[in-house]
Amino acid sequence: MLNDLLYKTIKILIFSLFPYMLLRTLLHRPQLPTSRLIQMTAHLSNGALNGTSNGDFAGVSLQDLPKSNVFTSKLPPDPEYKTPSASHNASREDLGPRMVKGALYTFVRPEKTPDPELLGVSPAAMRDIGLRSGEEDTTDFKALVAGNKIYWDPQTEKGIYPWAQCYGGYQFGSWAGQLGDGRAISLFESTNPATSTRYEIQLKGAGRTPYSRFADGKAVLRSSIREFIVSEALNALHIPSTRALSLTLAPKARVRRERIEPGAIVARFAQSWLRIGTFDLLRARGDRKLLRTLATYVAEEVYSGWTSLPSILPEPASTTSTATIKPSRDVPPEKTEGEGLGAENRFARLYREIVRRNALTVAYWQAYAFTNGVLNTDNTSLLGLSLDFGPFAFLDNFDPSYTPNHDDHALRYSYRNQPSIIWWNLVRLGESFGELIGAGADVDGEQFINKGVSKELAPELIRRAETIIERVGEEYKAVFLAEYTRLMRLRFGLLSEDPKDFDAIFSEALDTMEALQLDFNHFFRRLCDVRVRDLATEEQRKKIAHKFFHAEGVTGLGNNEEKARTRIAAWLETWRDRVRKDWGDDGDERREAAMKKVNPKFIPRSWVLDELIQRVEHGGERKVISQVMEMALNPFEDEWETGDKEQEERFCGDVPRQNRQMMCSCSS
Repeated sequence: MLNDLLYKTIKILIFSLFPYMLLRTLLHRPQLPTSRLIQMTAHLSNGALNGTSNGDFAGVSLQDLPKSNVFTSKLPPDPEYKTPSASHNASREDLGPRMVKGALYTFVRPEKTPDPELLGVSPAAMRDIGLRSGEEDTTDFKALVAGNKIYWDPQTEKGIYPWAQCYGGYQFGSWAGQLGDGRAISLFESTNPATSTRYEIQLKGAGRTPYSRFADGKAVLRSSIREFIVSEALNALHIPSTRALSLTLAPKARVRRERIEPGAIVARFAQSWLRIGTFDLLRARGDRKLLRTLATYVAEEVYSGWTSLPSILPEPASTTSTATIKPSRDVPPEKTEGEGLGAENRFARLYREIVRRNALTVAYWQAYAFTNGVLNTDNTSLLGLSLDFGPFAFLDNFDPSYTPNHDDHALRYSYRNQPSIIWWNLVRLGESFGELIGAGADVDGEQFINKGVSKELAPELIRRAETIIERVGEEYKAVFLAEYTRLMRLRFGLLSEDPKDFDAIFSEALDTMEALQLDFNHFFRRLCDVRVRDLATEEQRKKIAHKFFHAEGVTGLGNNEEKARTRIAAWLETWRDRVRKDWGDDGDERREAAMKKVNPKFIPRSWVLDELIQRVEHGGERKVISQVMEMALNPFEDEWETGDKEQEERFCGDVPRQNRQMMCSCSS
């Protein structure tokens, strides 16, 4: 009786915007151990980097780069401007902002940028797209990334016309209606000739679109610098992310935010810019036909086809199950696996793959202490990419409740909450997919496709959708925990698996970092060169403990140096014994090398980005952009070729006390 009352109360107070369907996935709480890391994840119940190597391929010119527009050729356009010509001949005022229905995009051209200045280019992005070195110096490249060139001829009406996507989303837990690309315009899709990887090239800050609402379609230099650097930094850390090709200053643009700021454009790219919010809007509008069309497009064009999706799990999801971690695939699209309420059709398999991708990405965020800051459903990628960077940050001191967003007073998007918030978003996606996955084997029936769910079959459909999504919630948790554990094991320099590591090594280290206000990423990098032979005695371990302190010494409420040294020394003893088990007494050099490959010396911390912004915007500096990008692209190195060793060490050193745990706004 009490449980029923609690359920109804939560439903009324929190989930009044959502249907009854699928709520149980949010309320389910399994029994878990009580260590810090388990507590942090308990609410989950209910290329060489991230590209492919080019090998010896030197790249091609922009003109010769293969281009396509699969997105706009296979999905429905804005009915008011169905063709590129209709949009091109219209005034920007006529194009919008306005509501757009029955469509997934609007043809819209970038606004011209007078006297643009190319501030920076990512060499890694150039390689991954397939562009040759030096192409960034050409007139065509500079014009393209400034929004001054498109690959469509108004005379012949041939080529590829730019577009802006239509989507909606839940923002801070509330339905926000139609959102869409309010200042992002996609130019074309490119295909790397060496890897066959297709990317959608997009300009952020290129002008108003039908989805700009009350905004100006511009981006300020401040936020553009942040996105340019962090996109490439995350990729270099092996964290799935959208990418940034270039940063262009719009010197004539004066953009009003909290103050008047200079404008800028980031040329960015991803294999897909589709997000959960794309499905949210279709579901909210009851457009079941287009929702099915989009789901099919995602499976066939965003992923590698229906047969690339995971087969039904033969057993309950588990962090130790090979079937969970590496499920079999190659299931024919027409096949429904399983029976009864657990039967999974191809749309259920698609949903599971999206869930799994996001679980892996969140594991990386938590392992490297990256905090997005605004995890709305319109900021959650269907490919599991880190997406749309606003008030993001890497943790300085380990503080699980930290959020970089100074408008997030309830800490909804704090570091601690990221795994549960992404699952919350994925349940919204499950609600959008509910009819398709609930239909089971009847999903291709003429009655279902043309007329929808019959009254008689509705109860079974809802129960099946609930059953599958609740089961997928367990899969999400298992995939997340398995990947998080794998990453943390690597970061701590461990080779083998030991169930005791979670409490004895991981949790105790994090508890210690939090209690002593230690820097999260510095802790791991400094641990790399700690030698087993230097940890033999209590005295030695206490002496070594000092290297983890801030420059000003011990911090944290109620701490003193002796207590801090004693606590770290106790943990070091446990870690020493565990490392010796894996590496032996003479494995320090090999372990150090392995640990330095996964523990970065440099990450683009908020204070570094803030200084970069000040020096570029107010000091007129330019070289520092490429210097920071060089470090961001090679985060695991001991030193770089930036020409400024003092700056390198300062950016990698102790965070100035007044600059720790910085926060910023969503305005950009």
